[in-house]
Amino acid sequence: MEAFTTLKGIVAPVDRVNVDTDAIIPKQFLKRIERTGFGQFLFYEWRFDEAGNINPEFEPNKPRYAGASVLISRANFGCGSSREHAPWAIMDYGFRCVIAPSYADIFYNNCFKNGILPIKLSEEQVEDLFQRTAKNDNYQLNVDLDAKTVTDDYGLHIDFDLDEHRRQFLLQGLDDIGLTLQHESEILAYEQKRAAKQGA
Repeated sequence: MEAFTTLKGIVAPVDRVNVDTDAIIPKQFLKRIERTGFGQFLFYEWRFDEAGNINPEFEPNKPRYAGASVLISRANFGCGSSREHAPWAIMDYGFRCVIAPSYADIFYNNCFKNGILPIKLSEEQVEDLFQRTAKNDNYQLNVDLDAKTVTDDYGLHIDFDLDEHRRQFLLQGLDDIGLTLQHESEILAYEQKRAAKQGA
């Protein structure tokens, strides 16, 4: 998994509360067995109309948000069914950081396992980010995971909290398997000792 240290990226807004995982990646696209290729279906029923054409009214479709890597949204982001495909789609589309006031617990945990930094800020701070994004074309945020700060080029400075264990997951680019493999030598020594005892 790619490590997350710092990110400077264009911000794209999804100004909705209770964005559920079925909206993030609709169920008809869950047949793929790889973790890749889901980005094209992200927010599919909002990004496209019934004929499959781009919906110009959906904010992230606007040219000013092209190439965005930071997604901002409202409370309870990632609610609904606990599909891990949701962070897969977000990551595959190009977002490395999501900022919202609150998240569904399973979605929040799955973000860390897939290299995405989900930041929790207050309703007021998120509202300020929405206003800054609307006011400034190609608005960008600087996210520093080591310092736990979010800044912009207009004087914004926000400190955010994050569990240290999860922070280290991202800084070191570790998933659950990678974390276990850090102890590979101890595991091997244990298995060899166990095998020796069974053979005695």
